[in-house]
Amino acid sequence: MRYREQGFVYLWALFAVAMAGVIMAGTGQVWQIKSQREKEAELMYVGEQFRKAIMSYYNSSPGGGKEYPKTLNDLLLDSRSPVVKRHLRRIYRDPMTNTEEWGMIEETVVMGSVTGSNISGRITGVYSLSERKPLKKHHFPEHFVKFADASTYRDWRFAFDPNDAKKAPTSNAAQPAKPGQSGQSASPFASQSSAGSNQSPSASPSPFNAQPSGGAQPRNPGFGFPAGQQ
Repeated sequence: MRYREQGFVYLWALFAVAMAGVIMAGTGQVWQIKSQREKEAELMYVGEQFRKAIMSYYNSSPGGGKEYPKTLNDLLLDSRSPVVKRHLRRIYRDPMTNTEEWGMIEETVVMGSVTGSNISGRITGVYSLSERKPLKKHHFPEHFVKFADASTYRDWRFAFDPNDAKKAPTSNAAQPAKPGQSGQSASPFASQSSAGSNQSPSASPSPFNAQPSGGAQPRNPGFGFPAGQQ
């Protein structure tokens, strides 16, 4: 009887160990997915910071010509003008590789019939060097909609293209006025034009501004009799 009880205890111990392993494996997988999603969100933020910094560098080019930075360090200290500018606070780490090494998107220059990249040594954007498959497939910003078709994080390209601003619809266009609304101020203290006024100074509703007309004698406000009959 004792050996039988020990056998049951042994089986229950094996079952408990197996269940604990399954639970730990599931918990570890959930944690990995959560961690990867957090890194994806961080990569989106960092990549957008690089893209905005390159855009700021491009738009701040002195003179008539626009140019991209030669290195990422140019974004930290832009000395092209007398006033030094900082377009980026620091070189961010790639959350997917945990390094400061990024893939560089080079400027494409068309020279005659030859089209090449990195001819001028300028950088238009960055991308992660991770070969992992992204989890995020939907709900990207408008300028990152191509990320939905990415097979690896290398396809998440954070680049600035000045032509994208020209393609985007303008949101500052003047809107037509709604019926019943005019361009004049609704303030009660706003001055009124003399052409639209139909009232004269003598038409004031105040009883103190009424003037006798036609020689009529004013009535006594105290007794209701004409002034001549008192």
